[in-house]
Amino acid sequence: MEKIVLRRPFFVVNPKSYLYGEELHKLAAKTDELCERYDFQSLFTAQLIDLPWVIQNCPHLIPCAQFMESLRPGRGMGHVLPEALAAAGVKATFLNHAENPMTVSELARTIERAREVGILTCVCADSVEEARAIAELHPDIMTCELTSLIGTGKIAGEDYIRTSTEAVKSVSPETMVLQAAGISSGQDVYDAILYGGDATGGTSGIVAAVDPFATLEEMFAALDRVRTDISKEA
Repeated sequence: MEKIVLRRPFFVVNPKSYLYGEELHKLAAKTDELCERYDFQSLFTAQLIDLPWVIQNCPHLIPCAQFMESLRPGRGMGHVLPEALAAAGVKATFLNHAENPMTVSELARTIERAREVGILTCVCADSVEEARAIAELHPDIMTCELTSLIGTGKIAGEDYIRTSTEAVKSVSPETMVLQAAGISSGQDVYDAILYGGDATGGTSGIVAAVDPFATLEEMFAALDRVRTDISKEA
């Protein structure tokens, strides 16, 4: 199965376990609407049980699992099978998030399994050094986010964004870099891309906002502005 080709800049909406069922469906539908309006790609994560709804009802989103494992069809009670995700229409998966870390050996095996079934890998790293090391596995996307900033509403500074992006690209030039921790406003989105990120996105900055839909609108508008500004400079 062919993997989706990503276009810079793109966006990620990651509700984690904050939302499920009807509330998640509403946010997915809003994100889908914004992707169509602005012609952006967006990975959208959901609980496994909610992913089929996203796949069936949100054609402009890239449906993304929050986790996957390296097992093959057969024994494996209670695990997440790559073939099952691909057969359902899942196009991407997060791996090694700070809230669900993986051993290096399992991470390497899972990235390889994702390649086999055509699923994009979005692998998380907590430091410049870890990002550089994981880049040796050539994931499709590297999420460079300091664990200390997750959920704080404070983003990493320009130096970290530029340094971590360059560290990944120096090892794996084709890997897209997602700069995401602490994103909570349109300005954060603009800065994350301006400073070199290929993508950005959010969790609590969106779902915990006073008006999540308005915040999402603000973020997509900022992504559109920075795309325009960068293209003018090119």
